[in-house]
Amino acid sequence: MKIVVSTLNAKFIHTCLALRYLKASAAPDYDVQMAEYTIKDPIMNIVSDLHSMKADVIGFSCYIWNIEETIPVIEMLKKVNPSLTIVLGGPEVSYDVYEWLDRIPQADYIVMGEGEVTFKELLRSIETGDSVENVKGIVYRKDGSNHINPPAPKLSLSEIPSPFRFEEDLADLGRRVTYVETSRGCPYSCQFCLSSIEVGVRYFPVDRMKEELRFLMDNGAKTIKFVDRTFNIRRNYAIDMFQFLIDEHRPGCVFQFEITADIMRPEVLEFLNREAPPGLFRFEIGIQSTNDATNELVMRKQNFEKLARTVTMVKDGGKIDQHLDLIAGLPEEDYASFRKTFNDVFSFRPEEMQLGFLKMLRGTGVRLSAEKHGYLYMDHAPYEILGNNVLSFDDVIRIKQVEDVLEKYWNDHRMDATIEYLVTKVFQSPFDFFQGFGSHWEGKGWSRIGHQLEDLFRRLADFIEKHAPAHHERVTSLMKIDYLSKSKKKPRTVWWRDRLEKEEENALLKLVNEQPAVLGEDYQALNLSERDLYKHTVIDLLPSSENGQIQKTILLVYYHPKTNERNVFYGVLPSESSVAL
Repeated sequence: MKIVVSTLNAKFIHTCLALRYLKASAAPDYDVQMAEYTIKDPIMNIVSDLHSMKADVIGFSCYIWNIEETIPVIEMLKKVNPSLTIVLGGPEVSYDVYEWLDRIPQADYIVMGEGEVTFKELLRSIETGDSVENVKGIVYRKDGSNHINPPAPKLSLSEIPSPFRFEEDLADLGRRVTYVETSRGCPYSCQFCLSSIEVGVRYFPVDRMKEELRFLMDNGAKTIKFVDRTFNIRRNYAIDMFQFLIDEHRPGCVFQFEITADIMRPEVLEFLNREAPPGLFRFEIGIQSTNDATNELVMRKQNFEKLARTVTMVKDGGKIDQHLDLIAGLPEEDYASFRKTFNDVFSFRPEEMQLGFLKMLRGTGVRLSAEKHGYLYMDHAPYEILGNNVLSFDDVIRIKQVEDVLEKYWNDHRMDATIEYLVTKVFQSPFDFFQGFGSHWEGKGWSRIGHQLEDLFRRLADFIEKHAPAHHERVTSLMKIDYLSKSKKKPRTVWWRDRLEKEEENALLKLVNEQPAVLGEDYQALNLSERDLYKHTVIDLLPSSENGQIQKTILLVYYHPKTNERNVFYGVLPSESSVAL
């Protein structure tokens, strides 16, 4: 019997851990082949490839991000091969199972919840022709009616075989994200999260997990993401694993964890700030809302004071990047309340801030109580909200405008100095800047066209010129600094309109070559030749006010030709210089 397990990932760099667990658990009785695609792949290409494998059974791992793209694949496969047995599994189809059987008549079985043992038992029944009535944890049709078997018991994680030892995975380990779980379950009951449904936390044996991590690192894995819902729920366990990774990591490896910030003890943070190499760890912290009433409604326990302490200690330590999450549309959080949540979280200046919208996941408490709060949401995955009793669809659209420019202008860190000035000196709050700019962006139609890096600078300049003209000159100078200091190599052209004429630029370079002290000791220490100065630098003038007088500042950026490192230097233009703006 030929068996294939498949899924459609969001991107090529992602991998599906579930497929690997199914393949490992089915062995040695069944040799399961894995086939991964992306949601961007043409459906005909996916169907053609799967059909060419001549499988008897194909299992699909289903999630909110791929179910709508997976359904037409299933329909086409069954149409060209009616004898094919199709099995569905994954969190998206583990709830409302009868509805899924009715919507996808081409599916023969649904595996609910943990599938490692259930899938293998189902394969055995399919192969032998035995009744599936005794296979726990499945849904199927019988005599024209839907049937659901009793749920399968929770698995002993120590008995599940390794999902990481497949030869076909090794070549791509360095190019893709490797997902690892050291535990299953979550101790919390957040009503918007599927993890709240499973009670208790189970752990894989710690020595085994260390061996798995050694194997992955030895074979080239670079980005390892732990999918434990709360990695730091057991302090001693977390410290032990952090210490192991500090001691045994390979150069270039990065490890990402989902942590609960308000239970992180200061001594753990002090340990990490002292011992962790910069860039080795990355923390994803779900803050979601800072509205206490909203958190209480979704049964989310959160001590913001302790959370702030953790985020601040990590930020001050300078070793660990932080990804902070918000959810717009939680119960009773209106537009004004969300504005406060946004500003509360942005005040931490996280390396990445993700603004998401509540998704009414099947099986969660918020979906079951949707009517109570007047929720409107998409009928199909990802079930994103369209509004509720305190947040109109117009409000949702406005917040989406914030999300768009936040991603482009903060999370990509293209112009940190400029944004910092705007959110502290120009606009009433960070949210007001991103909202104002986002609305301007949408009004211009820019969300419907592509953009190059220079376009992002031009569009921000356009917004400031119209909405904060008194700050336009200062913002333009800051954008020049951001643009030049973050380019990986000397730019061929610059985006600003008031760039120096070639004669003025040459005059400035000549001045710096003859008087290097004007840019300070650090510049002098480079000891650049005249050739390097002309070939590997960009120079400009910035206007600034000093005691009511307009003063001109030289900005010079040196691009190392071999390393692509950048050095930024400033110096006051001597008053006797003939160079002018």
